[in-house]
Amino acid sequence: MTEYAASAKPSRFTILANPTRFLELSGKLQPWLYGFALAAIAVGIGLGFTAPPDYQQGATVQIMFIHVPFAWLCMMIWTLMSLSALGTLVWRHPLADVSVKAAAPIGAVFTALALITGSIWGRPMWGTWWVWDARLTSVFVLFLMYLGLIALTRALEEPGKSAKAAAILVLVGFVNIPIIKFSVDWWNTLHQPASVIRADGPSMPTEYLVPLLLAALGFSLLFFALHLTAMRTEILRRRVAALSKLAARRAEA
Repeated sequence: MTEYAASAKPSRFTILANPTRFLELSGKLQPWLYGFALAAIAVGIGLGFTAPPDYQQGATVQIMFIHVPFAWLCMMIWTLMSLSALGTLVWRHPLADVSVKAAAPIGAVFTALALITGSIWGRPMWGTWWVWDARLTSVFVLFLMYLGLIALTRALEEPGKSAKAAAILVLVGFVNIPIIKFSVDWWNTLHQPASVIRADGPSMPTEYLVPLLLAALGFSLLFFALHLTAMRTEILRRRVAALSKLAARRAEA
């Protein structure tokens, strides 16, 4: 039994549960993520702005290459946080609550950018900056949920106290993600149906599809890079806080 235990290798899940090991691996990965992210964004948006104008929307269609990635990411980030919330409640992973707390501000920014760019795109198309249709309203609710989650995690400074409450809020809020995704199918909205992820394949012309996918890949890599940076900052912040408390207790003793 002893020989088996000595020869057994820890799983990747176990290795990444070690904050020190996570800091080491993420530090090596970050520069590559930032580099590939900026390259993909530059190429995607560059190709997008050289694409021909749309026969209906004209040159305003080019805002799609930043608006759509933001809209995708605001849902993807909450989905990622939901998986992290399960890690907190089910698997007790020590970095799961760090992931949730680090991702929330980034998700709020991407959701705000999705709302802003969507309004700019909608103004010439719909004749108004905002309409309370199902897609816009559900995304705005998601933005409020991000803000609520940020407020909750910052109101409770002790990580152990805020982790469970934040995880429950994230999992309850996940019900809004399929509402956002399928709102254009369930209700009559101003938004067009899905044109990329479809059962019969994308309906978008190649000159739009390729730049859009590159931009989406670039912004996704940018999020993961920012997420790693925020997680590293949170881990170091907690270490400093723990050392400060330990020093204060020793001083009192």
